[in-house]
Amino acid sequence: MTQQHGQAFDSSLIDPWLAQVADTAKAEGSLISILQKAQDVYGYLSPELMEHIAQKTGIKASKILGVATFYAQFKFEPVGRHLIMLCQGTACHVNGSADIHDAICSHLDIAEGETGKDGEFTLNSMACLGCCSLAPVMMIGGEAYGSLTPASTVKVLEGIRKGQDQK
Repeated sequence: MTQQHGQAFDSSLIDPWLAQVADTAKAEGSLISILQKAQDVYGYLSPELMEHIAQKTGIKASKILGVATFYAQFKFEPVGRHLIMLCQGTACHVNGSADIHDAICSHLDIAEGETGKDGEFTLNSMACLGCCSLAPVMMIGGEAYGSLTPASTVKVLEGIRKGQDQK
């Protein structure tokens, strides 16, 4: 279940789990795990959710926010069903990742870091995905799609939208 932006979250989805780590000493040592679990359940860490975690665990809200903002894995806005991670490393850059970025933005009518109105795709550029031999490359749902052109990128996106793997 993903929490909708601006919508109150259902605390009953995480309260039983938080009760297991309610002791502050145990909670502080498990803060990253708590945040990971909360993000898994709700899709992202809203201010209301982080405040709820603070109340239930006794950890100061400022500490929770500090830890959450330190790690790139945590999201503070809703993410689409499909997260596009587009490589912008050197090999991808010299092989046209800017054109792939433009094709994604144009086709999905989104900008970097945004989620489409339909909630299907979110675009995030990454420093390097470690798939240099496939440059330019993007990953969606753990699958790498390489040797991309603007046209093949659109074909992959439409295949995913239709539920078909385009590898």
